[in-house]
Amino acid sequence: MAFRATVLTLYPEMFPGHLDFSLAGKAAERGQWSLDTVQIRDFAADKHRTVDDTPAGGGAGMVLKPDVLARAIDSASENDNRPRLLMSPRGKPLTQERVRQLAAGNGVIIVCGRFEGVDQRVIEARELEEVSIGDYVLSGGEPAALILLDAIVRILPGVMGNDLSGLHESFEGGLLEHPHYTRPQEWEGREIPATLTSGNHGAIEKWRHEQSVSLTKERRPDLIRAQKPEKAG
Repeated sequence: MAFRATVLTLYPEMFPGHLDFSLAGKAAERGQWSLDTVQIRDFAADKHRTVDDTPAGGGAGMVLKPDVLARAIDSASENDNRPRLLMSPRGKPLTQERVRQLAAGNGVIIVCGRFEGVDQRVIEARELEEVSIGDYVLSGGEPAALILLDAIVRILPGVMGNDLSGLHESFEGGLLEHPHYTRPQEWEGREIPATLTSGNHGAIEKWRHEQSVSLTKERRPDLIRAQKPEKAG
């Protein structure tokens, strides 16, 4: 069964964006995955198609209305068991492990927030899983949804020319990826490390692992700490 993504948004014209090109675009042409969008505003009940209102308790900005958003979600997910995700800076950080879990399913339903956020009641009532792509705030969930889908689609079976490519990347195995080199052998006085041209595959794998560990310790020590079990007592 092909992977199917449905995105609920106020700006459907932002999709498929860059996913219409390269590996993702070719995979869509082959029918390996599909993307459809739902205009949230279509589910507003008034003549002005209002989708937001002022926050209860006061404050700046506007909040997406629960009734409007719920109707949009219900329309997109009737008799549908796909995970319901809400792109949100307060969500759980997206990890490669979660990406693999989602890619193993039959698709996702993604809600793109706008304004100050989404009414908490619809998050709870429709069991939305809040997902964050980083510790920063965007103007809306659309760019985050594109990033999430990019991460998922590229590891769907058959999308990459060599499925092993996805097994030797940053965050696979809890480490950052090792450095890469290619011809020419010498460039601006810099040589490809001799180990990589030695033909000794055991030595090459050892070098790559050591480089991954070193880079991870330098740039993401939190990943190293996460791999070490806490001592009892």
